[in-house]
Amino acid sequence: MLYLTGIIFLLVVFYQAHKNTKKVAINTINVSHSKLTDLDLNILHLSDIHLENISITPEELYQTISKQHIDIIALTGDFLDRKKSIPKLIPYLKVLNQMNPRLGIYAVFGNHDYYLKGENFIHLQQTLEENGCVTLQNQHVTLNVNGDILNIIGIDDNHSGHSNVEASYQNLPKGYNLVLTHDPNIVLQMENYSFDYLLSGHFHGGQINWPKPYHLLKMGKLVRMNIIKGLHYHNGKPFYISEGLGQTGVNIRIGSRPEITFHQIS
Repeated sequence: MLYLTGIIFLLVVFYQAHKNTKKVAINTINVSHSKLTDLDLNILHLSDIHLENISITPEELYQTISKQHIDIIALTGDFLDRKKSIPKLIPYLKVLNQMNPRLGIYAVFGNHDYYLKGENFIHLQQTLEENGCVTLQNQHVTLNVNGDILNIIGIDDNHSGHSNVEASYQNLPKGYNLVLTHDPNIVLQMENYSFDYLLSGHFHGGQINWPKPYHLLKMGKLVRMNIIKGLHYHNGKPFYISEGLGQTGVNIRIGSRPEITFHQIS
């Protein structure tokens, strides 16, 4: 009898944990700046989409974001694990293009994206670019917006060994530096590189964050500092870790929620 009770309890917990993957949190983060004279930015940030276990349909995503004015869409990696998932990305990208972000859509890659090799990775990159995304691999784009210089810096994934901060900043003009990257641990390597705001993901807020996300300990120093989600500061500079929109491994969440984030920089 006790064994049966335990099985029922686990099934109930698993059922509820799976339901949690559908409870998408919509977060708005306000960050002040001192460099942009006449420019306020509203950034839509999506991370860790993980198309194999995504929490939201393209139609639901549209309904969630369609009433927002969006200047920039930032996609911070881990789109998928397998090449057969690439076509599933296109409807989501079409929704993002419907938002007509004033300054564009920018994407960096995560460690799961690099599970794809050779032509399969190229196919993913081409799919993003053919659907309106600028992909950045240790590169930056400089925009002149009403006289303000906005640098969008894409640092490739640190977890999988693809990051090169020096290359990302090469010949960078003076301006507002918005960094997009997948693994937030890179901030610990950026003491000599100026950024005004950094957006990342990678940790899923633990995904299974009960009683603590012990399984994340191998994922870098930030975890051991209990920094796995939300807004934080390192050496006075703000960075944000999204809990991500999809799941990996088992499609459940405990103590975490999938997330869509709007960052208002003013």
